[in-house]
Amino acid sequence: MIDDILEEAAARMGKSVEAIKSEFMRIRTGRANTSLLDHLMVDYYGSPTQLSQCATVGVADARTLSIQPWEKAMVPVIERAIMESDLGLNPVTAGEHIRIPLPPMTEERRIEMTKIVKNEGENGKIAIRNIRRDALGQVKDLEKEKEISEDEEKAAQLNIQTLTDEYVGLMDAAVDEKQKEVMDV
Repeated sequence: MIDDILEEAAARMGKSVEAIKSEFMRIRTGRANTSLLDHLMVDYYGSPTQLSQCATVGVADARTLSIQPWEKAMVPVIERAIMESDLGLNPVTAGEHIRIPLPPMTEERRIEMTKIVKNEGENGKIAIRNIRRDALGQVKDLEKEKEISEDEEKAAQLNIQTLTDEYVGLMDAAVDEKQKEVMDV
């Protein structure tokens, strides 16, 4: 029973770390990366659709993204979606091809982005601590129902804390890595 609780907690904590890493992919670092546009939704014949579902997104060079819509009618729709997004990017259209030049980030903007990264990392740690709280609650319930002894409960609490420390360390490492990436010029 305790092993099941530990396995479930480890799986949930791992998912929290992966979710934060995927969230970090959306944070701009100054280099072109197609994941910047992953969350962008466009109006595809009346229904909101991810950009990647109606166009090919690629990296033209280190500071330029390129978008090739599958249908010519989608060019102005995609262009409008990019301009209305919170990314602060200005697309340049050449026929059926859209280019998005990424302006170099200022030092002030880089510092602002590191604060965002830290905040996201803190949210991830909170999620991990909530998972720890749930797992400890399950172990306490087992002890209350006399399914495990007090010694087993103490050992399980120690194992859960060790697991939590491990995943908090992974979260800190991911935050540090992203902060270095953001601060690279």
